[in-house]
Amino acid sequence: MAKRGFGGTVARAMDEHLKQLLALARQHFEQNEYDKAEYLLRQVVEQNDRFADVYNMLGVIAHSNGDFERAQKHFERAVELSPSYTEARLNLMVVYNDLGRYDAARGLYAALRDTGAGHAPDTFAMGRIANMHAEIAQAYSDIGRVGDATRELELAVALRPTFLDLRTKLAVLYRDSGDLNRAKEHLRIAKETDPKFVQARVAFASILLQEGQAAQARRELEEVLQISPNHKIAQMYLRTTKIAEASPRF
Repeated sequence: MAKRGFGGTVARAMDEHLKQLLALARQHFEQNEYDKAEYLLRQVVEQNDRFADVYNMLGVIAHSNGDFERAQKHFERAVELSPSYTEARLNLMVVYNDLGRYDAARGLYAALRDTGAGHAPDTFAMGRIANMHAEIAQAYSDIGRVGDATRELELAVALRPTFLDLRTKLAVLYRDSGDLNRAKEHLRIAKETDPKFVQARVAFASILLQEGQAAQARRELEEVLQISPNHKIAQMYLRTTKIAEASPRF
């Protein structure tokens, strides 16, 4: 009986020590003191390797150090321990994207979307996923796969329609692909949502120029320069409108 009691006391002391380690590690992590947090988190893992959030924090630290492969292993372990751990799954998607594993990232997103069916969407999570789609779109665009880039940005805008920078990037892809009507529709939405969002207005003016509507483009650009007087691209396009208006063939 005495031995069992002593063992229980030791176990409780170890549990209390582990709790203190974990609490302190979380505190350092929240304060972005990653070196201190990592040192403590590794001690936690040595005693108990069943904490999903410990592996998630280790993954974030590894990712911040540019060690994407180690970060992947940590996040995968976190998801293995807690399959419904949304933050770890999102972080794993980021790492897959960083490593060029775009199919894996999309597959994880599809699974995340399926498990979230019927529940209210997490605004922060949807924003992160939308930005990941935008990053994948840029990767596709960089290698000339415009169709794939467009599809990724369509997914991004569908997730977060109020992200006007993503909507404008999608409009530019439509413009450059010759789909001017669809491009203008997205830019009109962006302009109506925030009339001071000059990127959308400059892109809209570029389409007006392309369509031969130099006077309308000039008015658009003049309004842009009232909002942002030093906008270089708007200044350049404005000179183009003056040349266009002076040309009877435009």
